[in-house]
Amino acid sequence: MRLIFVLFLVAGVGLAGVAVMMAQGQISQFQAERDQLAEMQKNAPKLGEVVIARHSMKYGEHFNAEDLAVIKMQANAIPPTAFRTVTAKAGTPEAEHAVFLEGETKSRASMRTVTGREVILSDRVTKPGENAGIMASLPDNRRAFTIQVSSTSAVSGFLRPNDLVDVYWSGTINGEPVTKLIDTNLKLIAIDQSTDPDRSNATQIARSVTAEVSPEQVAALTLAQNTGNITLSLVGLSNTEQVSQIEINRDELLGIQKQEAKQVEKAQVCTIKTRKGTDVVETPIPCTN
Repeated sequence: MRLIFVLFLVAGVGLAGVAVMMAQGQISQFQAERDQLAEMQKNAPKLGEVVIARHSMKYGEHFNAEDLAVIKMQANAIPPTAFRTVTAKAGTPEAEHAVFLEGETKSRASMRTVTGREVILSDRVTKPGENAGIMASLPDNRRAFTIQVSSTSAVSGFLRPNDLVDVYWSGTINGEPVTKLIDTNLKLIAIDQSTDPDRSNATQIARSVTAEVSPEQVAALTLAQNTGNITLSLVGLSNTEQVSQIEINRDELLGIQKQEAKQVEKAQVCTIKTRKGTDVVETPIPCTN
């Protein structure tokens, strides 16, 4: 009997030892996984909140707080002009990045087509109560100026709002035809009567374009339209080179070298006048000094 008891005791101690070893191994594994997870969380990028659209919105469509939602995204990938919260109390730090202030009843409007779950940017929506249009997109101390164009002077209808263009003037200076670059990188804000940058991709020949300019540029462009013809040149998206002063006349275009006119002395002619009746006849004679 004692032998059986001793055998059971030894077996129990052995099983207990095995259980302890297994538990220690499991605990060590859990601790390693915990440390690994903590390290991953430590190195993981920080997240920030950003406002998105719950559904697609067309250009000019009005929206309220119910049309928006807040999600988290990588903080260093959030655009600077993105809204961080849908509503906030006036006067709080959060109000600077809020779409609406608490108690606001006026809606905003989208100044471009927005897809569902797209981030809402402050420079692509109007202020509360405003409609999408030219006035909503003009910064302080800027003006909207309309330029009359045709298919040949407006890049054959390929212009869109937000494009940049150079402006060339063609006219006459001192009796000679001249073309001159008068302004660069003008931002277009409307084509004909449309400010929608997402208008149809089909080529449309514009009759007028509206640019965002300073008051001084308004005066210069008005004079240019009244004294000659204006041609627009589309600037590429990746263009960074500054354009120097450009002016070309007909002789430079054709490569004609100007030569000083030779003065040709006119031959001196002497005459004598005689009267025959009522007529006076002028007869050439040799000149004498």
